[in-house]
Amino acid sequence: MSVFGSIMSKIFHHGSATPAGTPGKATAAPGVTASPSKTAGAAQPASAAAGSSSAPDVAAILKEKVSKAGQTLDWQHSIVDLMKLLELDSSISARKQLADELHYSGDKEDSATMNRWLHKQVMVKLAENGGIVPDSLRA
Repeated sequence: MSVFGSIMSKIFHHGSATPAGTPGKATAAPGVTASPSKTAGAAQPASAAAGSSSAPDVAAILKEKVSKAGQTLDWQHSIVDLMKLLELDSSISARKQLADELHYSGDKEDSATMNRWLHKQVMVKLAENGGIVPDSLRA
């Protein structure tokens, strides 16, 4: 599974309980990927098509995970902390792989710039795939 696919899976399939204010849990369509050619025209998860009230609230899901994490993680700004929160490999090689998947065209040796771009792009792609993501996390 791709790194972005793992991120989507961990958020969209986070458990049987849904956060307060989220009536139903969305399920991502199998095989949804992060490439622009596929996400732009990709089928939205069934629940996203039904309306935003049943789409997964990404921020609420992640806040719930933080409350159970036992450590302080700045997932709202840091791709490394987001990946740690989701119990994924957050190494530079994993982030470079994610950058390749999301078609990062910058210098991957400039990890600070790449990390900021990755965080924004992950939030944008989660929204494109049916997640409810506040504008502040996509900016």
